Amino acid sequence: YLFCLYHGMISREETDQLLSVAEGSYLIRESQRQPGTYTLALRFGNQTRNFRLFYDGKHFVGEKRFESIHDLVTDGLITLYIETKAAEYISKMTINPIYEHVGYTTLNREPALKKALPVCRDMPDGKDSPEETGLEERLTSLVRRATLKESERAPKYEKVHNFKVHTFRGPHWCEYCANFMWGLIAQGVKCADCGLNVHKQCSKMVPNDCKPDLKHVKKVYSCDLTTLVKAHNTKRPMVVDMCIREIEARGLKSEGLYRISGFSDLIEDVKLAFDRDGEKADISGNVYEDINVITGALKLYFRDLPIPVITYDAYPRFIEAAKLTDPDERLEALHEALKQLPPAHCETLRYLMAHLKRVTQNEKDNLMNAENLGIVFGPTLMRAPDLDAMTALNDIRYQRQVLELLIKNEDILF
Repeated sequence: YLFCLYHGMISREETDQLLSVAEGSYLIRESQRQPGTYTLALRFGNQTRNFRLFYDGKHFVGEKRFESIHDLVTDGLITLYIETKAAEYISKMTINPIYEHVGYTTLNREPALKKALPVCRDMPDGKDSPEETGLEERLTSLVRRATLKESERAPKYEKVHNFKVHTFRGPHWCEYCANFMWGLIAQGVKCADCGLNVHKQCSKMVPNDCKPDLKHVKKVYSCDLTTLVKAHNTKRPMVVDMCIREIEARGLKSEGLYRISGFSDLIEDVKLAFDRDGEKADISGNVYEDINVITGALKLYFRDLPIPVITYDAYPRFIEAAKLTDPDERLEALHEALKQLPPAHCETLRYLMAHLKRVTQNEKDNLMNAENLGIVFGPTLMRAPDLDAMTALNDIRYQRQVLELLIKNEDILF
């Protein structure tokens, strides 16, 4: 392909005549009817194609942004060539993908049994050695127990992939259909949580089986709750477990627990410690004597979640439940609303409510009852999804009531 560049206010006819000299030639012309707007004219397939050209610091005609017009045209010619010459092939790419045969799950899992068991040699009479048979049985039992413990500890939460447009350096192949990713930049998408690389069109076909990897999940705070528990292979975020253990060990009788704020600088230190060290973060009394720093760090974790513990999707169900006047109907509605939460969210909420109930059992010392805790945790665990200011303001009292009911009826609802 040849690349020729012209500027000026010329007609379509003149443009077509100029570009007819060679395939791949292009020019940018200013509109005669709308001065200040520009068109990229490109010669491909023995015809001139016109694209409205935009600039916002980078040049673009579609989704992709380019530093230079030359790069934009190069990428466009590659895309046009592939889509023209291989249209039928592209349309069939997702019909029989390698993903269905090899699978993301298969690629990321080694059978524990194969790794744990020794290779048994045959005895002269064709039977296994008694010692080896006994060892195999013991190892099998151990593996089964370990697997059982693991399944109890970390339920299999379904998670969608967190795909982001990505520019791959050098040749790259889609991990869904095993076909080449074409283009100069932004050739496909990459899951920010597990690193899966696929075509944009293939991303719509990938199952919700993301297995977040700690190589990609670099932080604890502001990380999606389900992503965090899957990355660390736990039931709940370690922040919640560790903070609650620390609070119950030395703070249940502390006056104004969760209502009194700790120093913001120290709370930020705890956040940075979790982001840097994960479950190895030291939040003991030796480092943070004031228990309000730990409660502040826990509340900050919940506030920083991109999707609240009580998710945006489930939020209306909880608010409607709180508005019911009949106590039995209200509890039944709350129970149904809890079913709308993703497993990791529901488990985290259950664990927190059990803890807050233990806080209320020490009300004589800490002066914190379910109503007080509802006021503190309502806006922290529930955030209105794009409601107008007046509606959101009216919802505050129902948020408090939801949390109060969850604390008081924790043993029934969960």
